Amino acid sequence: MIALIIRRLVQSFFVMLAVAMVAFILFRYVGDPISQMVGMETSIADREKLREELGLNDPVIVQFARFAFNTMRGQFGISFQLGRPVNELFGERLPATLELSIVAALFSLLLGVPMGVYTGLYPNRSLAKILQTISLVGISLPTFLIGILLILFFGVLLRWLPTFGRGEVIDLGWWNTGLLTASGLKAIIMPAFTLGIFQMTLIMRLVRSEMLEVLRTDYIKFARARGLSNRAVHFKHALKNTLVPVITITGLQLGSLIAFAIITETVFQWPGMGLLFLQSIQFVDIPVMSTYLILVAFFFVLINMIVDILYHVVDPRLRFGDIVGPGN
Repeated sequence: MIALIIRRLVQSFFVMLAVAMVAFILFRYVGDPISQMVGMETSIADREKLREELGLNDPVIVQFARFAFNTMRGQFGISFQLGRPVNELFGERLPATLELSIVAALFSLLLGVPMGVYTGLYPNRSLAKILQTISLVGISLPTFLIGILLILFFGVLLRWLPTFGRGEVIDLGWWNTGLLTASGLKAIIMPAFTLGIFQMTLIMRLVRSEMLEVLRTDYIKFARARGLSNRAVHFKHALKNTLVPVITITGLQLGSLIAFAIITETVFQWPGMGLLFLQSIQFVDIPVMSTYLILVAFFFVLINMIVDILYHVVDPRLRFGDIVGPGN
């Protein structure tokens, strides 16, 4: 297990180094930072002075080394649009995005797994066919359309839920949350459903296909021959062996929820990192754009490493493979 973690850490380092290089190229070659920071009336001499102060005249390798070092220290520069440190901007909006993504992931898991188990165990029942139809609708409709329809129905027509914003939030040190207030809980329902419905249908269909596959295996037939109850066969043996692919999809999709929450945050004006990134594109705010790229890559790398470790916890064959080694 320790060797696995060390290997993943080394691989993660090189992945983040490659992402930092891409972010640096974005920062260095997409537009002129000086033109974004000063006005049209600024003289050429003042522009050159500012360029020298920022180190833009240094060799490219020196600039990249400085950029990578500052990134590891959590220093991402100053926003061209807002004139504030980028790490402060993302620190203010990170709780909103993570809160939305985690709630959406929990929603997709708590509904997707039971629905997948039911449709796998009873594929010919009417309820199972209805759930499969719902999954087709959920996986086919675009996210922005689902969000707009929810706003129209529950926000405009019924007036049950707020149509935008995060509601009232409570500061818990450096973290702020809306899950401890009534307005915050109401505000997160529609965005979380919109963001998580695609993952829910994906998990449901995956669990269903895995359950159908596992129920046809020999060890399940042997378990039935031993006289075990259906509950023991279905949940102790069959469901347990579907966890590895479910962990894979859930881990990867959690990273996707964080990365692609842009559309949901835009539709509901959710004050998260995705909305900040979209606004930075409109103003060519390169420090914000490059920082978003690095943070998303970091979350993907971190989640993938956790998923790899969970593999070895869930599946003892992988732990045995580490002990024996590929050559034995």
